[in-house]
Amino acid sequence: MNTRKPADQLMRAVLWLFAILTVAPFALLVLTSLKSREDLLAGAFVLPARPHFENYVSAWVDGLFGTYFLNSVIVVVPVIVLSVVLGTLCGFAFAFLKLPGKPLLFGMLLVGMMVPTEAFIIPLYYEFRWLGLINTYWALILPQVGMSIPFVTLFMTSAMRQLPKDLVDAAVADGASPFRVLRYVIVPLLGPAASTMTLFLFIWTWNEFMIPLILVQDDARRTLPIGMLFFQGKYTIDIPILTAGAVITLLPIIIVYFFFQRKFIQGLTAGAVK
Repeated sequence: MNTRKPADQLMRAVLWLFAILTVAPFALLVLTSLKSREDLLAGAFVLPARPHFENYVSAWVDGLFGTYFLNSVIVVVPVIVLSVVLGTLCGFAFAFLKLPGKPLLFGMLLVGMMVPTEAFIIPLYYEFRWLGLINTYWALILPQVGMSIPFVTLFMTSAMRQLPKDLVDAAVADGASPFRVLRYVIVPLLGPAASTMTLFLFIWTWNEFMIPLILVQDDARRTLPIGMLFFQGKYTIDIPILTAGAVITLLPIIIVYFFFQRKFIQGLTAGAVK
């Protein structure tokens, strides 16, 4: 006997509808990427006679998506590591240490987060050209680290302030230095928050468009979003290969979220229930 209330059934139906609306576009993208040009004429939702995995080979080799993918990984990993490490150190300072002018510094971080990339990308280009860093990985890594640290600092500061203060006080009473308190007391408790921040940084850095577009003109240094832009210009007519490139671009985000989703939800709800 079904004892569910009508309101619960309606809510479940609405959630299923949103889930279908979310998954359907990506499923259609994958389906199109496995078709030939002739299969497209049969209809968007018609299954192909056989899957054309050679579309992915063409996108990976001919479209240089193998190079773009490697470049994205080379950029994403140091951006995440440097941003999380430096942001955690800054967050610890704002959360527990006595700093002169702390409210002013905190306000400067907030202002820095409000400045759009378009406002400083031209001066940044001339600065990096003067430093000789145009068309290098550093031109992609350093600006994104600088853009990420303010948000990571604010996020980690909030996460640390929600930790039990008695643990920190007990470690200080035992003679632990600030670094040891951070390393052995606070960091082990920041797993969900750090996982959430890592996922955010991965998505933002992987999808970053403006900085690679302006600071890199060498095809050997382009990341996937920029490679997808130029790839689209070359293969506009060949829709299956174009959608195969789009799947290659999106798939790492889905995989990373799949592995981090539990920690991601824990990080978002941390502090909501005592």
